[in-house]
Amino acid sequence: MKLRLDPTSILNTWKTFADKPFGKQLVSRAVGLMAPYTGSISPKILDIEPGHARVQMRDRWGVRNHLRSLHAVALMNLGEACTGLAVMSVLPPGGRGIVLELGMTYVKKARGTITAESRVTIPETPGSHDLWVEGELVNATGEVVARARARWRIEIPA
Repeated sequence: MKLRLDPTSILNTWKTFADKPFGKQLVSRAVGLMAPYTGSISPKILDIEPGHARVQMRDRWGVRNHLRSLHAVALMNLGEACTGLAVMSVLPPGGRGIVLELGMTYVKKARGTITAESRVTIPETPGSHDLWVEGELVNATGEVVARARARWRIEIPA
């Protein structure tokens, strides 16, 4: 089995490996290698479906701030990764996506394992489209700690 690194093949890659031993870890690591800054938070992909992604980040010293909570930029990184996986899961082969703008609302201090979830629907017409994609970040008890908002420019081939 060959792991494909085309970002638009993430859904097929996930379907191929997720049920295999260490498959989720392998795909998560591959995403971190494709986007090294994303890899800096050691994201763990929990699920990818068409237009939907759930990604987790564990609390560890390297992503903390001076207040002993998760750093704001680490949370932003998780939100961007989650929205990106949701977008890439529905882009057709040859499609492209890039973030144009990021926003984050921090609701409370983030401690412990944080899970981000994002859903998106993309236009079916070929061409360039800008769309806002939102993600919600929750702690282990289900409390919202932050909300991410990313403006993605996607290119859908003809």
